[in-house]
Amino acid sequence: MGSLASERTVVGWAARDATGHLSPYTYTVRKTGPEDVVVKVLYCGICHTDIHQAKNHLGASKYPMVPRHEVVGEVVEVGPEVSKHRVGDVVGVGVIVGCCRECRPCKANVEQYCNKRIWSYNDVYTDGRPTQGGFASTMVVDQKFVVPIPAGLAPEQAAPLLCAGVTVYSPLKHFGLTAPGLRGGILGLGGVGHMGVKVAKAMGHHVTVISSSSRKRAEAMDELGADAYLVSSDAEAMAAAADSLDYIIDTVPVHHPLEPYLALLRLDGKHVLLGVVGEPLSFVAPMVMLGRKAVTGSFIGSIDETAELLRFCVDKGLTSQIEVVKMGYVNEALERLERNDVRYRFVVDVAGSNIEEATGAPAN
Repeated sequence: MGSLASERTVVGWAARDATGHLSPYTYTVRKTGPEDVVVKVLYCGICHTDIHQAKNHLGASKYPMVPRHEVVGEVVEVGPEVSKHRVGDVVGVGVIVGCCRECRPCKANVEQYCNKRIWSYNDVYTDGRPTQGGFASTMVVDQKFVVPIPAGLAPEQAAPLLCAGVTVYSPLKHFGLTAPGLRGGILGLGGVGHMGVKVAKAMGHHVTVISSSSRKRAEAMDELGADAYLVSSDAEAMAAAADSLDYIIDTVPVHHPLEPYLALLRLDGKHVLLGVVGEPLSFVAPMVMLGRKAVTGSFIGSIDETAELLRFCVDKGLTSQIEVVKMGYVNEALERLERNDVRYRFVVDVAGSNIEEATGAPAN
C-alpha cells in the first residue's frame, strides 16, 4: 500500500488542538497501492462529528487532524488492480476507509460494524500512518471504500448523502420499514433529520416531524413536505398522537428522554437511535414491554447501501438542502453549525478554494 519512501505531499486544513480551529497544513499520503484510488477532492460536507472530533469532545482526538468524511471527488489515478473505478470518474468516500474483511459483519457486507473498521480521519491506517479526511486536496483510498456518483446527481448534492443520507436509509431498509403507507416520525430536523423526511416521503410514508418547538414547522411542512408536525413540549398534542407511529428515526445528538416518544409508537414500533449521545438514555421497561416495542440503533450504512441510496435519490429526484462555502469560511461554518444555524448542511467547495496554493502552510 505504499511506503514512507514513496509518499505524495498534499495540503489540507487541520485542527492542531482542542480549540478545533482549522488552518492550512501540509502532510504526506501513501503512494498509490495496487487497489488504491487517488481522488482529487471537489466537495466535502460538514457535520456535527467534525465538531466533536476537532474539539476532542469524545476524548480520543489526535492532532494534527484533517476532518471530514462526506467527500466527493474525481479519480485522477488508480492502482493496477483497481477494477471498479477509472480515471475521470466522479466518486464518493464516506465514513470508513478500512476493515478487516474477515469478520462476520465484513463477510455480510456491513463493514461499518467491523470492530477493526478504520475511520476516514482521526485513526491509524494499516501502514501505521494517521488517516486524514476530505478537507484536503487529495485522498488515497482503497477501491472497496469508494462509491461511484451516478449521473444525474450533482457532486455538491451528493456529499451529504454519503453520511446523512445513508444514515437514515440503512435502518429503514434493514428493519423492513420501506413499504408505502407506513407512518414514521423524524425526531430532530437537522442535517440527518431533513434527509430522513425526504427519504421517508420518497418511500411513500406519512411523515411526522417531532421537534421541541414550533420554530421549524413551516420549513418541515412547506419546504420538506412533512405531513404533520408535533411539538414535544405540547402535552395535549403528544397525548393525541399516542400509538400512531410505526417507527421513529431519532437524530438528536444530545441527551433527551425516550419515554415521551416511545408512547407515540404502535404495537411493534421501533425507535431507532442515530444521534451520538455520550450519556446514558433511560426508560421504564413497561414502555416497551406493553407494546412489544424496540429501542435500537443504527450506524451510517454499508458501501452497498450507499450505492443503493445514491441510485434511489437519482430515481426519486431527491437532493439535500445545502449551503456551499469556500474553505476559507470553514471555521465560521463550524461555529454556525454548532449554533444550529444552517439549513441543512454545509458543503465546502474544496476544489474551488485553491487550497494547494495556500501560503504559509506549516508542516507540523
